[in-house]
Amino acid sequence: MNMKDVKSIGARIPLGKGKNMPSIDSSVIRELAELLTETGLTEIEIEQGGSRLRVVRQMANAYVADAPVAVTAAPAAEAPAPAKPKGPPAGAVASPMVGTVYTSPEPGKPPFVKVGDKVSEGDTLLIVEAMKTMNPISAPKSGTVTEICVQDAEPVEFGQTLVVIA
Repeated sequence: MNMKDVKSIGARIPLGKGKNMPSIDSSVIRELAELLTETGLTEIEIEQGGSRLRVVRQMANAYVADAPVAVTAAPAAEAPAPAKPKGPPAGAVASPMVGTVYTSPEPGKPPFVKVGDKVSEGDTLLIVEAMKTMNPISAPKSGTVTEICVQDAEPVEFGQTLVVIA
């Protein structure tokens, strides 16, 4: 998809505000969702005549900013997973930043920790690289590593659970 195609999508966003505002063509949302998949982006926002449409992947809803109309994203192809309890599991160690996680001190070396390892408070669990700076992630408490929720060289988000310590 090229910029001309994106502009043609933007041209189909309804102009105006208020109760008389026409609904958004669902094909616009589908095309934007396809564009996200094609490019590997996590969100896209287009603006046409003061109306904006933002589609975000991995969120429940996409919405039109500054407009009273909410639009849900195209339905998922898979059946929804069973509901999980909200929030991180007990003993979760969350990423303090966005970056790339590394499970070992350098390529080819053994990982800092494995499932079943006993750790002490302050032990290095992983490294998160952010802006070319290696940031060690330390154990906040002593215990046993029950789960490693990330893989080596995987991008991580702020607040994402990295490791669970029981």
